[in-house]
Amino acid sequence: MNFLRSYVIILLLLVAGNTEGLAQSANDTTASAFVAGACDMCKTRIEKAALERKGVKSAQWNLATQLLTVSFNHEQVTLERILCRVADRGHDNDFEKAKDAVYQSLPSCCAYRSKITANGQAVTGSVAVILAENQLVKGVVMEENKQGSFVPLTGATVQWLGSNAAVTTDSSGVFSIRSVKDINQLVISYVGYKADTILVSNATEMKVIMATGKQLNEVTVTSRMRSTYLSSLSPIRTQVMTERELFKAACCNLGESFETNPSVDVSYNDAVTGSKQIQLLGLSGNYTQLTVESLPGPRGLATAFGLNFIPGPFVESIQLSKGVGSVVNGFESIAGQINVELKKPQTAERVYVNAYINDMAKTDLNLVLTKKLNDRWSTALMLHDNFQARADVDYNKDGFRDNTTGNLFAAVNRWNYNGIKGFESQLGFKILVDDITGGQTGFRPKQDQGSNSIYGLGIKTNRYELYAKAGYVFPGKKYQSIGIQFSVFDHRQDAYYGLTTYDGKQQNLYANLIYQSIIGSTIHKFRTGLSFLSDHYDEQFQLTRYKRKENVPGGFFEYTFTPVENFNIVAGIRADHNNLFGWFATPRLHIRYEPVTGTTIRISAGRGQRTANIFAENNSIFVSARQIEIFASSGGGAYGLLPEIAWNKGISIDQKFKLFGRNSNLALDFFRNDFKQQVITDLENPRKVVFYNLDGKSFSNSFQAELNMEPVKRLEWRLAYRFYDVKMTYTSQLLSKPFTARHRAFSNLAYEVKGWKMDYTINITGTKRITATSSNPTIHQRAATSPSYVLMNAQLSKSLGKNKHTDVYFGGENLTNFLQRDAILSADQPFGPYFDASMIWGPVTGRMFYAGLRYKIK
Repeated sequence: MNFLRSYVIILLLLVAGNTEGLAQSANDTTASAFVAGACDMCKTRIEKAALERKGVKSAQWNLATQLLTVSFNHEQVTLERILCRVADRGHDNDFEKAKDAVYQSLPSCCAYRSKITANGQAVTGSVAVILAENQLVKGVVMEENKQGSFVPLTGATVQWLGSNAAVTTDSSGVFSIRSVKDINQLVISYVGYKADTILVSNATEMKVIMATGKQLNEVTVTSRMRSTYLSSLSPIRTQVMTERELFKAACCNLGESFETNPSVDVSYNDAVTGSKQIQLLGLSGNYTQLTVESLPGPRGLATAFGLNFIPGPFVESIQLSKGVGSVVNGFESIAGQINVELKKPQTAERVYVNAYINDMAKTDLNLVLTKKLNDRWSTALMLHDNFQARADVDYNKDGFRDNTTGNLFAAVNRWNYNGIKGFESQLGFKILVDDITGGQTGFRPKQDQGSNSIYGLGIKTNRYELYAKAGYVFPGKKYQSIGIQFSVFDHRQDAYYGLTTYDGKQQNLYANLIYQSIIGSTIHKFRTGLSFLSDHYDEQFQLTRYKRKENVPGGFFEYTFTPVENFNIVAGIRADHNNLFGWFATPRLHIRYEPVTGTTIRISAGRGQRTANIFAENNSIFVSARQIEIFASSGGGAYGLLPEIAWNKGISIDQKFKLFGRNSNLALDFFRNDFKQQVITDLENPRKVVFYNLDGKSFSNSFQAELNMEPVKRLEWRLAYRFYDVKMTYTSQLLSKPFTARHRAFSNLAYEVKGWKMDYTINITGTKRITATSSNPTIHQRAATSPSYVLMNAQLSKSLGKNKHTDVYFGGENLTNFLQRDAILSADQPFGPYFDASMIWGPVTGRMFYAGLRYKIK
């Protein structure tokens, strides 16, 4: 184990740990909101009303901009409560309209309704223009940045002055809103910017430019956003897991980031290697496209250990979508897509430190440093080091260590350039070195490797990545842009599993050129472009070598139709040519409809295609005595097998409503997946694993219901139930997919108060089918189904210090101490004919406790 890297991280931590310029209390929040008024008397009344709330330190209202700026302690009062008090005194605002009786009692000089222009000056009735009632007004909201380019503002609020009629701008800054009787002024507001009040004429399309230099200093978003939320305007149902969600657990790596998400299962592949896999819609993780900032993530040979390769503290957010994704991102997604957003140089903390240790002596150290070099350049350095030395952890007493020992080191250096006149670019590189040892507790690699008297395994991985992005937004045409994405990686793995050896090399190149614009108006938008994906594989299993080159050039076109704000369609198609399998087309369709406010219905359908990597995706077969057979077919390319092709269809309904007087939502979704071609991994013979092309049916049905609510203030409760029906044909017999539970229930409670955060998660997993072992001797046979079981995880964290830059956290996993006692068949004879460590249906480690520290300098 190389401790030097760990000491370097600690040294950097000490050098970077200055707190200059951090005198402002973390509890102090400055925010602004639109408040209507007409004179100096209004100013006095508005400011006095705001200061009546306990916790408000200052309040200032500007007649010209109609903007109230308040500074307050967000643990004592919220912006909404302040605005409610202002409305009680007779002044309409972003949050609440004043009662008519109160407004009419104001002095005549304070009458402001239907009298305010963009400059805050009164107008006469002859000047004001009244729109026809229910007329559709469309527009786009942009800002002109320092480089002179127009950038769309996503999520800006567009509201008719003095009414509750409001919409938000979409990802392109576009909005459409129906006019309200006798009102002709729109208030455009955006968090961190001064509100603009616009006089609307009979024109039905408009462009709003938020003026340069109107950004407020030290503005903090005050309303509580849920730790996980849905993008309500996107036709593709995308669930965004924020950093708050990731902090609910230790999240040492990407695999552990889904512990509080009911849609994704994460489980061990086997009882020896420590590799994990995700499961989405009942399908294994290789059917879910994993990307990092829309570039290829761990794939191919990295599939088995890819979840361990992305450190949790590097992650800013995770975007999860079920079903087929956009054709812009490729053709491989079948079950869904997981896109990981890393911390950005221009927005992340200047210093972020995370240290973790558990009672198995596993230690993680993480350091993130960012630096803004000038107005255009910013950079970030991210370092991760984890190591575990204890080889005697053996909860089920089978003689095998429950966790691998060794060291993983990862480093990321990224650069961001914000150029002039709409040009922006990113570039970076990543390095990963992983060296792990597993097997029996007494195994020593230097002395015992290659021995048939004690079982051990060793896996060494070296991975190097380089990526770059560049984009250009056309001046004055924010809807028109062009961008290119590029990445390369080199992945090398050398491994032995007892007497079995497997070495693999993969070189990948990816390029994606994207152009987007409109057809006539923003009702018709499109994206089109060209892509190229190249993979070179060189694998050696025992004495057999498998080499292949897979080059896939292609093109795509995606059309978005948005005739009204509550309905849109995204239809896309791409054509690609695989040098092994020829031409193929990938059509995909997404529809979003909001029949009433708060009810969103989405429908999706499309095709996905991928090439199976049978060894990397099933590395658990190496920790068994099974003989490997491959039934090649004519026309097969990789290992003599055909590509995997599936059609996915899905529908989801999201309903927002009030429960216990607070915002809640209910989500229902159903997805059906039908394979036309699939590579079957057949484990039904306990002495063999056979790979062959599907001959028959293979499908998955997935249903999930999820309820999110806040029964009491600051207590978030997430409940979910999920049902899977996954079957495939094994040598003419349609069977349920093994090691997949049909039923799962989930509950997560999260409570925050005065710097304390408490999280408690329960998972109830139903029974699973276990592959047949009846032909084994009785002592090496297992039941046909696993028992159901309950897992509980909990974490408590506390923010410390006046400025709360430090968090300490303590937690426990598998608090019920449930584990699969018979995880390894014939564990006492690992070189015998019945040895098998791949038949995993439950946890392989018992109760575990951990502690950690997070330190931030913003």
